[in-house]
Amino acid sequence: MLCVGIGGGGDVVGALAAADLAERLGTPAIVGGITWERRPIDPLPGPRTLDEADGLAERLNEAVALAGPETSGPGGFLFAEARMAAVLGEPTVLVDPNVGPRAVAAALDDAAGRLECDLLVLLDVGGDVLAHGDEPGLASPLADAVMLAAAAHLRTRAVLGVFGAGCDGELTPAEVLERVSEVALADGMLGAWALTPDAAPRLEQAIAAVPTEASAMALRCARGWHGTATIRNGRRTVELGPVGGITFFLDPAAALGSAARLAAAVVDAGSLLEADEILAARGVRTELAYEREAAA
Repeated sequence: MLCVGIGGGGDVVGALAAADLAERLGTPAIVGGITWERRPIDPLPGPRTLDEADGLAERLNEAVALAGPETSGPGGFLFAEARMAAVLGEPTVLVDPNVGPRAVAAALDDAAGRLECDLLVLLDVGGDVLAHGDEPGLASPLADAVMLAAAAHLRTRAVLGVFGAGCDGELTPAEVLERVSEVALADGMLGAWALTPDAAPRLEQAIAAVPTEASAMALRCARGWHGTATIRNGRRTVELGPVGGITFFLDPAAALGSAARLAAAVVDAGSLLEADEILAARGVRTELAYEREAAA
């Protein structure tokens, strides 16, 4: 199984939660993420291309590579996947979303074949992958939308995972559960799993190495924390509770046909930049717009 965190930054830690479950059930799993780091790590707007990455363990195709502990971007920052590779002691997968949904899908199909993975889990931490676009807290819909849209073009069997409902401080837990219900009404609910006490230490080890606030909040939820906490230097509030420690597994086609309206809108986008233009035309402000303004 190949489990890819689709939101950038520390979503690779959420991918580890699903990979750990698979391994406990006897299925070998490889984890990965995308080349888009949070602005405090990489000040350049948008995701990096693989051509901008140094120290790759192996380049598999135009949009997928294997990252090792030294894989870095411009200026020398380490990708989250590099830090995860150091924790796991094995390479992780690094996906470049710049090429758009169709090309990402082709690259993932190729990579899955090379890595002998017959299942892809596309995992989002927080739940904004299911956003309608009008949620007040929505801040980073673009990466998730492009990566879920790729599922419409995949030949490899795929599952959408949503871990840590509301833990990124964007959609609230109630909004995420409402969106999950929409997918369930479309016959897209495949199952759910709560992070258990025996699985938590492995995630804790990864969180100590990989800068991530959302996955750290999900771990708190799994450990029984309840109430509110702040992330992003106090700019975002997270509602902590048991639901934040659960991963919902959903059918990607059902998600695209119901709650995941933004991903559905960019299914045929020729690139990440074109997807950004499509969302902007719908009045949706993306993380790319934010990063460009901050850089300027």
